[in-house]
Amino acid sequence: MRQRPLTLVQDDLVDYEKAMERMTDLVGQRQRDERPDTLWLLSHPQVYTAGRRTLEQHLPDPAHGIPVVSTGRGGQLTYHGPGQLVGYLIVKLGEDEGIVDYVREVELRLVAALGALGVAAERRDTPPGSELLTGVWTVETGRKIVSIGMRQSRGVTSHGFALNVDGDLTPWDWAVACGMPEVDMTSMRREAPATAAMERVRAAVAEAFEAS
Repeated sequence: MRQRPLTLVQDDLVDYEKAMERMTDLVGQRQRDERPDTLWLLSHPQVYTAGRRTLEQHLPDPAHGIPVVSTGRGGQLTYHGPGQLVGYLIVKLGEDEGIVDYVREVELRLVAALGALGVAAERRDTPPGSELLTGVWTVETGRKIVSIGMRQSRGVTSHGFALNVDGDLTPWDWAVACGMPEVDMTSMRREAPATAAMERVRAAVAEAFEAS
């Protein structure tokens, strides 16, 4: 991986739609070279977000009371909530890079962060004709621990990843996550309870992304 130091911005709980407004501003600033490449770490109140490829039958029952928001990122349906670490990446790609290349880099950096925390993880290649396996998976249990959905506009990335740390996993069962009905979503607390301290996870993720 190329060296790519990022400026780190950190917040706690931020409403999803307000976060999207700020992310749009950050992307515009990066496109105009008014700010450096940035990693924004935060969490959201409970919300499902639907990527451009989300099928209607994968949406949750509205009776659960969690809002669903459409988004312009790639990928399918995902869930955000307290106890999850979200990272938005506002990065200007090199002339020789595409968004798929950068998503692979994001996967590998998160694998490194999880490894530093004692959770063996891996990225997966998608077999021909299968649903995309973008994200990060645990090695020992084969569960998905990180969801990733990104896009690029005028050479600058937006959106990013969601790493489940110690939040409630139940809402994942109320919808079809990532377009995969059989996926088993997991968290740091489920896999290795001793590692599930949010501040420790934030620090490991920042280090893996060369963010300060």
